[in-house]
Amino acid sequence: MAKGLDCAIPLSASNAKVLAGAGFVFAARYLVPERLSWKRLNRAEAEAITSAGMQIVSVYETSANRPAGGAAHGKSDGLAALREAKLIGQPKGSAIYFAVDYDAGQQDYEVIEHYLRAASAQLLDYHTGVYGSYAVIEEMAKRQACSHFWQTYAWSRGKKSQHANIYQYQNDTSVAGVKLDLNESFGKEGWWNTRISEQPVKPPLAQREYKMETRDAQAIIRLLAASYELTTDRQARAEIHRLANEIRRAADIPIP
Repeated sequence: MAKGLDCAIPLSASNAKVLAGAGFVFAARYLVPERLSWKRLNRAEAEAITSAGMQIVSVYETSANRPAGGAAHGKSDGLAALREAKLIGQPKGSAIYFAVDYDAGQQDYEVIEHYLRAASAQLLDYHTGVYGSYAVIEEMAKRQACSHFWQTYAWSRGKKSQHANIYQYQNDTSVAGVKLDLNESFGKEGWWNTRISEQPVKPPLAQREYKMETRDAQAIIRLLAASYELTTDRQARAEIHRLANEIRRAADIPIP
């Protein structure tokens, strides 16, 4: 487990050194357009954080409920995040998180998923993550809308997701005079620094490794079995049998 922070105000070189000395391993900072310069991560700050010995976690947020705009906002924000990442030299293969910074409910999940997928489609050089409540993390993990998960304790009602790579457990505190939030992480954070080499670019969706859930595979096989019994055509039966075996392979089920 690694100790981390996130903050809106840019870190100076001296502040970064003090925070690293206090045991912080990573700092989450904002990839945002120039109009939000008051909280915007730039190359000089990234160098300062790296020189202090910390890692960087990139997060995109212009307004709290921006993901409620669905795919249109996701595409726009994905392109904006990509521009910022390239501008500051964020290495390929690291992650960019998109913030769902409100108490999203079940009625919001569909548009949040569309937002994340549209953002991810613009970021083929980077992994995509989401910041949000327990419910948002659980639902987006279930929907496989992104690959990295940063949970906040806010709106989580005491629950903690097993999918969380990062967990924000306290807001609005101060360390060495720096106003920040406290986090901890558990691996596969997608963090980066200015000295690491670029990691492999994520492949197109069709080429990504995927394992089907056993229960889903068994449900499909049952449907195929019903179709098998409804026909006497030998070619049709052979094709149904082949498809059933392909489903078994996708779920690592032994082929009889």
